[in-house]
Amino acid sequence: MSQVIVVASGKGGTGKTTVSTSLALALCRKNYKVLIIDCDSGMRGTDMMLGITGRLVHDLSDVISGSCTLEDAIYECEGAKGLFSIAAPISAEDEVSPQVMKQFILDHKNDYDYVIVDAPAGVGSGFESAAIAADRALVVVNTEPISIRGGMNILNKLTEYGIKDVRLVINRFDAERFVKTGLYSDLDEVIDASGIQLIAVIPEDARIAALSQRGILASNWASAGVVFDTLVERLRGNDVPIVIKL
Repeated sequence: MSQVIVVASGKGGTGKTTVSTSLALALCRKNYKVLIIDCDSGMRGTDMMLGITGRLVHDLSDVISGSCTLEDAIYECEGAKGLFSIAAPISAEDEVSPQVMKQFILDHKNDYDYVIVDAPAGVGSGFESAAIAADRALVVVNTEPISIRGGMNILNKLTEYGIKDVRLVINRFDAERFVKTGLYSDLDEVIDASGIQLIAVIPEDARIAALSQRGILASNWASAGVVFDTLVERLRGNDVPIVIKL
């Protein structure tokens, strides 16, 4: 049975899109058929990270408007067989409404094992479109009070939409910096402040950032993205421990 997972954050800069694309790649590596939908109209980034920008002609708004077929707007990621992507509109004015997005996802989700929806930061109308058809959600935060507060806002909205399966991803974690800033006594305090059950701690890794920005993450996965394999196992319900280097 297909699952729709929305990946969200309360503020920009948490690395949410990197988490979305890396999760999609990790699922693909487990031989799942995956569609990643970029819902960040006007600020799309998954196409760049997955290396499809040079081939990109059509986006989600083109499908919705009837300007092209669904097949025209879905691109398979080179170097990751079974991973497909559909780009967000290049203009924020072409943002897809929540009800239209919900129907679009319901109509097509069963063609895939997983649908990953990369939501725009914050809780505006674009977030509602991204989350409205989700079965579960990942809230991406950094270990900073403003980021945590944004995550709490996301949780409140997800609760309003009836999404109960919500998990926390602490991203770009740097143990040395965490200790030096002294904003929280430990990670338990971060988790308690967010009010969300933890599913993953993703360490700061310049390799992932560099490969993502260059659009070659898929072809260099072994050297950079192994940590996301643990996230996949935990999403599948397997009792895999979270390894944190302190």
